[in-house]
Amino acid sequence: MKQSGKIRVAVLYGGRSAEHEVSIRSAANVIENLDPTRFEVIPIGIDKKGCWFLGNEIFQISLQQQNVTKHLENHQTCFAPEWLVNPGDKATANELTNIREQGPLFDVVFPVVHGTFCEDGTLQGLLESANLPYVGCNVLSSSMGMDKDVAKRLALHAGVRIAPYITMKQDDWNKKSASYPDLVAETLSYPVFVKPANTGSSIGISKVSTPDKLITAVNEAFRFDTKILIEKALNMMELEVAVLESLTSTSEPIVSVVGEIKPSHEFYSYEAKYLDQHGADLLIPAPISFEIQEKVREVAKTIFLALECEGMARVDLFLNKEDNEIYFNEINTIPGFTQISMYPKLMAASGITYKELLTHLVELAINRHENKRKLIRDYVE
Repeated sequence: MKQSGKIRVAVLYGGRSAEHEVSIRSAANVIENLDPTRFEVIPIGIDKKGCWFLGNEIFQISLQQQNVTKHLENHQTCFAPEWLVNPGDKATANELTNIREQGPLFDVVFPVVHGTFCEDGTLQGLLESANLPYVGCNVLSSSMGMDKDVAKRLALHAGVRIAPYITMKQDDWNKKSASYPDLVAETLSYPVFVKPANTGSSIGISKVSTPDKLITAVNEAFRFDTKILIEKALNMMELEVAVLESLTSTSEPIVSVVGEIKPSHEFYSYEAKYLDQHGADLLIPAPISFEIQEKVREVAKTIFLALECEGMARVDLFLNKEDNEIYFNEINTIPGFTQISMYPKLMAASGITYKELLTHLVELAINRHENKRKLIRDYVE
């Protein structure tokens, strides 16, 4: 029986991306911090092969980084995406029978998934088709934000500076790989960053200082995506800003204080973020002047609005140490929610606690869904 008066929140985690493990850590924090007086939480996982499963027990197994495949053979934990809408008779032997006796299966979905098939609009499209309220950006802003190349084009169109870069597709690289080290030297000059266009958590990113290292770095990036960026490395301070949609439609987005990422590694790599306990210092607020901080916050808001973001996003920016100019790096429409993640830390430093933040996001999702329900979906003359 549904717990009386509580909103039933399906927390989605895992996913078919290289950020699967990061997602599990984020989900653990979200589940722990959702207000138990207001929400009933049901974890739904997606393994690396795309199989779906449900329940707290299987979530604990995932959290321990154990192989869940053998557990998925148990029909009590299996789940199918179409059951988000209607579990049907096929779900009678499933754990769903314990939660479907009253009201909708889920009131709102909280995706805590990162990377391709999750953060890129794919999952959001499924939830839109299922007519379910969900936390975070819509299909359009999710897909645009995930693609670093497209996001940079929109930022440039909005008047925000970006570091010089070139894009490359897998087929083009296969035909002309030998010519690219010299081309990069002529058009960008070394050092450069080589990045997959559609990953997060710094996965597949390399810093290349000499032409002889470029081919290895490009091949590594192409392991994760069919499009990559080669971007000029500038002498920058790395800044991050959390942006949150206001519950009042007429109000401006809530923009956090500015934080600085100060890596002890050559750059803020996956290893520096998640594997090395001392991989980086997270400085909140960033050691910059009030005037520069306000400019950075304004740029973050501009990016959020230019990409039609809803719900939340973390905007990553660079501050050029030589002239204090602000450059757009990338945007994360489902930012990390781990214990070390900057988005909740920045919001906490701005006066919004973790619990308040999660409640705010769920309320935004429900409000947006209610507004969309008022739209006319058919037309007869």
